Amino acid sequence: MSIRVYPWLICMKKNSAIEDLLKVMARLRSPTGCPWDREQTHRTLRRHAIEEVYELIDAIEAEDDHEMAEELGDLLLQVVFHCQLARERGAFDFEKVCRLIVEKLIRRHPHVFGRTKVKGVDEVWANWEKIKHAEKKGTRHERASAFDGIPKYLPALLRAEKLVKKARKAKLLTDSRLRRKGETKSKLARELFGLASVIQSRGWSAEELLDDEVKRREQELRRQEQRKADNVRI
Repeated sequence: MSIRVYPWLICMKKNSAIEDLLKVMARLRSPTGCPWDREQTHRTLRRHAIEEVYELIDAIEAEDDHEMAEELGDLLLQVVFHCQLARERGAFDFEKVCRLIVEKLIRRHPHVFGRTKVKGVDEVWANWEKIKHAEKKGTRHERASAFDGIPKYLPALLRAEKLVKKARKAKLLTDSRLRRKGETKSKLARELFGLASVIQSRGWSAEELLDDEVKRREQELRRQEQRKADNVRI
């Protein structure tokens, strides 16, 4: 598509692509911009990012580089859109978002940008968690529980996986309680599909049932975690 179709772009100085994107987004939100874009808020856009992520996953699974590049652009647009809305509110802008992630990556990789030595991936993750905990300590984002920080709106199955993973790390759930004889991935997959089929046949939603159970289990694990902490203090 020729740039001559968009005469106003000709007036732009030669910028990086990201600078052009930021200017296009600002123009879309301007009084002479797009009516739809001008109506959007952080809340109205919140689920668009989820859709774009799934479309990106489709492109990755298909090993389609063209689609992947396009879907990454769509996902980046969501970031830029939210940054533009925040800039208009005087909250933050794209520059600040980039600066924050640069600082975080440097801070959480002391084995790359500092003098910390690690022997493998396990130590990298252990350091990451330790640094993250220190960053949030004493702030309103402090995570007093091992289960803080699990996104509330994850699909139920993903949330269940996160919950179990964190419970294991906190030594509140052991593999011995879960292990069964004759388990294979294919057998468990069939059982999982079978459960979804039975649940649907009864007119129920597997997503809703699992979501309710995950919430119940999380409350139970949090109580178990608190009892463990109280015993340590005694």
